[in-house]
Amino acid sequence: MKANWKLFTGLAVFYVIMAIVYYEVGGEAVGITGMILASCLAGMVGFYLWFTQKRIGVDIPSDNLEAEIADDAGELGFYSPHSWWPLPVAVSATAMGLGLIIGWWLTLIAVGALIISIIGMVTEYEKPVSIPTH
Repeated sequence: MKANWKLFTGLAVFYVIMAIVYYEVGGEAVGITGMILASCLAGMVGFYLWFTQKRIGVDIPSDNLEAEIADDAGELGFYSPHSWWPLPVAVSATAMGLGLIIGWWLTLIAVGALIISIIGMVTEYEKPVSIPTH
């Protein structure tokens, strides 16, 4: 995390310097404003990472030059090996995008199909709760 906050802080300083150079060269107001806002964004991320690193007080494995790649690996999550649900999600999203071109009626149908397919994909491995009967 130490390298991360230094990187973002350096990026914020770089954007400020480039905004000053761009102003001196005769740049437009929108470009200068964009560079200053990019500097603020990089500065906020750098400050957050610095503050978090100081608060936890421990070096993470990516800061250790002697660390192995496996030291920083965590749980990646569960990915379904054979799910068909991404296909209806993609078809529904495509139909929704085409509906913006063709007509609002197709967009409404596609939004409904997209909601149903997203719910299906998210709840694919949910098991129904069985209520015990006595």
